[in-house]
Amino acid sequence: MRGLLVVLVSTAWTLSAAQHYYQGLMEYLENRLLTMEDRMQLYQQQWVSFHMDLQNFRRRASERVDRLKNQHLDLVKDLERAAVRLEWLERDLEDLEVRAAPQPCATPPTRSWNRSVDNISGGQDSTEAEFQDCLEIISAIRSVKVLGRVGGAKGLWTKDPSSSRVYIFNGTSGDTVRQFDSVRDFSRSAGVSGGRLIRLPSGWTGAGGAVLTTANLYYVHQEAETDIQVVRYDLVGGVVTDTALIPVESHAPVYALNPETVADVAADAEGVWLLYAAGAGEPSIQLAKMARQTLDVEQLWDTGCPRDNAEAAFVICGTVYVVYNTRLASRPRVQCVFDVNQAVAAEEAPLLYFPRRYGAHASLRYNPAERQLYGWDDGRPLVYRLRLRRKPL
Repeated sequence: MRGLLVVLVSTAWTLSAAQHYYQGLMEYLENRLLTMEDRMQLYQQQWVSFHMDLQNFRRRASERVDRLKNQHLDLVKDLERAAVRLEWLERDLEDLEVRAAPQPCATPPTRSWNRSVDNISGGQDSTEAEFQDCLEIISAIRSVKVLGRVGGAKGLWTKDPSSSRVYIFNGTSGDTVRQFDSVRDFSRSAGVSGGRLIRLPSGWTGAGGAVLTTANLYYVHQEAETDIQVVRYDLVGGVVTDTALIPVESHAPVYALNPETVADVAADAEGVWLLYAAGAGEPSIQLAKMARQTLDVEQLWDTGCPRDNAEAAFVICGTVYVVYNTRLASRPRVQCVFDVNQAVAAEEAPLLYFPRRYGAHASLRYNPAERQLYGWDDGRPLVYRLRLRRKPL
């Protein structure tokens, strides 16, 4: 009986201790659950706050984007209006420049017999050349067409007057030329790498040293410490047909703004012309009339047009048009005109301003068949359509 009582008391004590333990465990778990519920409630409150902040941010961002869109549209409209006003201002400025600017020089021809030239043809005592087949002078630039950028900043392109083929001289020196069947083919090509490659027997020099007449290419060839030559190359036969030395005392550039061009070959309906600097100390541009077939120098003139600030020149009907600019490229302009027949007086010489484009002309080439100028401006080929009028007789 006593043993049974001891067992009962021990069992009761064990059950009491277990109950106390489980009661403490339940209280602990209940407290942990309450703490987790509090934290979950806090997290929920924070999430609601963050969600509201995010919604407010989205709303403010949307409003800001809408305002920016409206401001962008207003800015685009302002820029369009400014572009129109700028175009009007350029037109007014061009008209003002034409009216108020000083007349360009129209220098009377002076025969430069004091230059040493081996192959000058004799028997010409008159200082005036008799050119009666072409009697036109520029009166205005009608329009300009710009092709996309295709090459280097300086170069030259010209068109064969007897066909639709165009020829590209990329850079300021080289021994290769690119030929395209037409201007359209050239405009559709991927730069100057397309087209037919023509390798010349000698390198060409200068961005203005090549011109094309009836499938004949005339270009300037220069080597270090040697004389400068004009080379006549037959594109059909692929051979050099003639060469001629240029009467210069040094390798001074003919245009101060294009120092790579030591001489410039030009052509019009009357023949082949050579523009060059007789020496580094000679301030004006010299002009020579050359025979197409033999490259004999037929006559020489001192144009009186300054080399300083000159960037390019071209010849139409025996009249030299020298284009000037500034060191920081602005609007190119024809500011000096020289006529070998003295048919253009100072008050009649045109003062032409080219439309402002990208930089400055590296070269200008006249096509007598189309009456257009082919120019090169910062890697972009240009085509200027001209309006001509008859020279005063």
